[in-house]
Parts: sequence; C-alpha cells; structure tokens
Amino acid sequence: MNATQRLSFLDRYLTVWIFSAMVIGVVSGWLVPGIVPFLNRFTVGTTSVPIACGLILMMYPPLAKVRYEELGEVFRNRKVLTLSLIQNWVIGPLLMFALAIIFLRNYPEYMAGLIMIGLARCIAMVIVWNELAKGDSEYAAGLVAFNSVFQVLFYSLYAWVFITKLPQVFGLHGSVVNVSIGDVARSVFIYLGVPFIAGIATRYFLVRARGPEWYEKHFVPRISPITLVALLFTIMVMFSLKGEYIVRLPFDVLRIAIPLLIYFVVMFLISFYMGRKLGADYSKTATLSFTAASNNFELAIAVAVGVFGIGSGAAFAAVIGPLVEVPALIALVNVALYFQRRYFGESVSGKAILPIYDPVPRT
Repeated sequence: MNATQRLSFLDRYLTVWIFSAMVIGVVSGWLVPGIVPFLNRFTVGTTSVPIACGLILMMYPPLAKVRYEELGEVFRNRKVLTLSLIQNWVIGPLLMFALAIIFLRNYPEYMAGLIMIGLARCIAMVIVWNELAKGDSEYAAGLVAFNSVFQVLFYSLYAWVFITKLPQVFGLHGSVVNVSIGDVARSVFIYLGVPFIAGIATRYFLVRARGPEWYEKHFVPRISPITLVALLFTIMVMFSLKGEYIVRLPFDVLRIAIPLLIYFVVMFLISFYMGRKLGADYSKTATLSFTAASNNFELAIAVAVGVFGIGSGAAFAAVIGPLVEVPALIALVNVALYFQRRYFGESVSGKAILPIYDPVPRT
C-alpha cells in the first residue's frame, strides 16, 4: 500500500477539495450578482470578519495537537536541533526568497506572497507526512512545538526583513510594498498568537481534567476536521471576492506553482542529505526533511490577507501554496521510503503506520 492509500479520505483528496473550493469561489464571485457586496458588509477596516474567523479556526487544531512537553526532548539532542534550526530558519527562507526573486521579480505582490510561504514553517501537515514516511513521531512533535514558539516570537521580524529590506539589495525596493514590522506583528498575533494561546490552554486544562489518553484519542480527532473545513471556507470567501479578477489569471497560478514545486523538492533533498551526513538514523532524517520541506500555508495566508489585503496578489500567491504542497509532499513520502530501503537498509514494513491525526506513538 503506497502513501496516498494510507491517507484518510479527506486528506487523500485535499488537493481536489482545495481546487473545488477555488472553483466554487470564483464562479460565485464572477456569476452570482450581489455576493461580493454581501461579503463586504462584514468588513471592519481592511479586515474581512468571515476570513479572519476562518483563518483563526484553521490554525487552532494543529496548535492544540502539539505536545509542547516534547520540546525538552528536542533540546536534549543539540545536533538535531541545530540542524533543524539551520534548515527551517536559514536555508528554507533564503531558498524561497531566491526563487521568488528569480521567478517573480516582475510581480512584486506574488513575490511577497511566496516569500511569506517560505518564512512560515510547517506546524500542521508535517505530522501527516512524517507518519506516512515512518519518521520519528516524538521528534516531529517536538520540532512542531519549537517551530510554533519560534514563529510567534520571530515571524514578524523575519517577514519585515525579507519583504522590505532584502529586496532592496537586488534593486527591487521601488516595486515592493513597504510593510512595517508593526503591521506584520499585529497580524501574527491575531492569526497565530490567538490560536496558539487557545491551543496551549486547551491542552493544559483538558489533559489535567480528562487525562492525556482521552485528549489524544477523543478530543484531537474531533477537532482535526476543523482545519480543513475552515481552510475550504476561507478559500471560497477569498476567491469569491475576486472571482472576476482570478478568471483572467490562469497562467499566474502556473507562474506561482513552478517555484513552489522546485522549493519543496530541493528543500527535501538538501535536508535529507544533511540529516544523513550528520549520522542521524532514518526516522530522524525523515522527520528533519519533512519539517524543513513543509510550510505553514495557513499562517502565510493569514498574514498576507492581514497585511496586504484580501484582494492582493500576495494573498492570491499564498493560497496557491496548499494546492502545490499536498501532491508534492505525498510524492516525497514515497521518495523517503525509497531512500529508507536504498540508503538505510531498512524494510518499509518494519513499523506500523500510525493513525493519521495522532502524532503520539502507541505501544
């Protein structure tokens, strides 16, 4: 059974659901009179309330699933932690920045959206890819928790530097929207800080009240679908608001998708090579690779909408992220399993596949 077959029905066809939501949104905004004025009624300043609610709900389940207590295990292995830091917060952002400059330098808002995707390190779907590839579940949970904390603390600074300062080095300062660090920090707090606090509080109080087994086996599976539902709702609303505009941009999707696909493949291969050279076993190498290659497209969408606006090219570029990431990472799961047989001499049948929404190994 290959990696795609092991996914749940919802996860297996996630690309289809996303594409369908985009089509429904575009058709609604393009052909249904009055839908755009209706949605605009629920706007406060530059913020669309339906989109804001959808984005916050989308971020809550993955942050409530994280085992924050596993951070200690990650910190105990300084080599793995250092390598993960370099992969996630040096190589990843710089690689995506370079691809954005190369492919989208004449499309400044698309370029900004792509850069935001590169800065948003994965804290959700990486759990899925990691368990399908038979990675180390405890390290995945710890690295996800660490990335969650790091994003809350530093995403604002990173976004400000990479969007407003670094492009000037390449002579693009005249075409890049000037974003203040305060704008980004405000969006990060609303769309990441709020669900982050809610996720920690949920885990702390419910685990104390009902126990960790009830929390992992009953509560987590119940809230997991919220992410997909909220993501699809947000995409439909976003594309409804600019349906007519999007109809005229079929090639722009391809223009954004190409550097994204290159990023996922190159980032995965570089990280896998680094992990093997470090001497990590297969499970930790796979975990490092998928943590580095995946991205938190929910946060990228949220910040792009909050900073640039719902109708911006940056928001449009951010939405293309999950459309490319899902099939690309599923393919890379099978590449990882091949590497396991080829370079580590391990059988792919030597470890049971875990439930799709449960990052905790069971005995």
